[in-house]
Amino acid sequence: MDITTEQLSAGMQYQLQIYFAGTQNVKPQLPVSFEELEQKASEVMKPEAFAYIAGSAGSEITTYNNKEAFNHWQIIPRMMGDVSQRSIVIELFGMQLPTPVLLAPVGVLSIAHPEAEVAVARAAKNLRVPQIVSTVSSKTIEEIGSVHGDHPHWFQLYWGRNNDFTRSIINRAEKAGYTAIVVTLDTRLFAWRERDIKNAYLPFLYNEGLANYFTDPVFLAEVGDPARNKMETMMHFANCFSNPSSTWNDLAVIRECTKLPVIVKGIQHANDAKKSIDHGADGIIVSNHGGRQLDGAIGAIDTLAGICDEVSDKTTILFDSGIRRGADVFKAMALGAKAVLVGRPYAYGLALAGEQGVKEVIANLLADVDLTMGLAGCNSWKDVTRDKLHHRN
Repeated sequence: MDITTEQLSAGMQYQLQIYFAGTQNVKPQLPVSFEELEQKASEVMKPEAFAYIAGSAGSEITTYNNKEAFNHWQIIPRMMGDVSQRSIVIELFGMQLPTPVLLAPVGVLSIAHPEAEVAVARAAKNLRVPQIVSTVSSKTIEEIGSVHGDHPHWFQLYWGRNNDFTRSIINRAEKAGYTAIVVTLDTRLFAWRERDIKNAYLPFLYNEGLANYFTDPVFLAEVGDPARNKMETMMHFANCFSNPSSTWNDLAVIRECTKLPVIVKGIQHANDAKKSIDHGADGIIVSNHGGRQLDGAIGAIDTLAGICDEVSDKTTILFDSGIRRGADVFKAMALGAKAVLVGRPYAYGLALAGEQGVKEVIANLLADVDLTMGLAGCNSWKDVTRDKLHHRN
């Protein structure tokens, strides 16, 4: 029987398009591997900008641990099942999504490309992948939201001391059509990042990533003209950005000012997962901020199984930190995640080729996810279970 391209999975169709283009001497615009992608981005970005995105906390061992932890989980493929009708569709907070991949909240993307998060939004909408927009985006949440329209997009909140600002920006996100609020918990302090310290570089001091603050009525009412009162503005920004004195009880402030799903990001222990549920969170993201916050921390994927064992029947669990390839997505889903976030790879794609770069990086990942699922002997995510993995000590 002849097989038409319509009978091939999306991943196989995408793969064949690349090979057929090669017969016309057309090759992918961007490096395919993450390692080469990162290297190429380092060649085109300003050194301090690349260091800010690529760098991690302290010795950067946490980022290394993220990668190594993935390597210790190994896929056990099953043979001779019919995997011709594969689907990587998921359901998340009542929405059906075509893939389990979301774009993680990466801030200050103007240091990578002048179109910043707007270019990312166009790519995300084109690929039907939700974008999580950072509080410290270089474009306003309204401008980014207008690109998405009805396409799902979430807002990530850096939760500081100023509750009036918190209420204001959540209200703005709701009006701009955002469909969930992601509250980052692991940025209660600025991390010690050796690359940034060496460069004496913090992008916020150059007005990068402050679009949402400089357009917020509460923020402006309290600081006046940011251009005239630079030091006061930066101190006020720090006050709005983080709060080392916050406790679980304070989550009520956020819970009370929105009816959108509230998802907490930065969970790495089952007890914290339980507390987040007890205090009103609708979901959690298991994450160590890609290694950017705490030096010497456990690889995030090694915390996922234990957390899922404790609370997967009570909440929705997503995973972030170290997703680079289709096998990584498969492993996270097998351990119990319902979806995953990817960050640095698309930021490098943005730096290299703007919107098209983001599309190419994410399309590559999605094709890899589809093919990995099939090669492992699975048809859908319900087949991707923990018994498909072996943990090598």
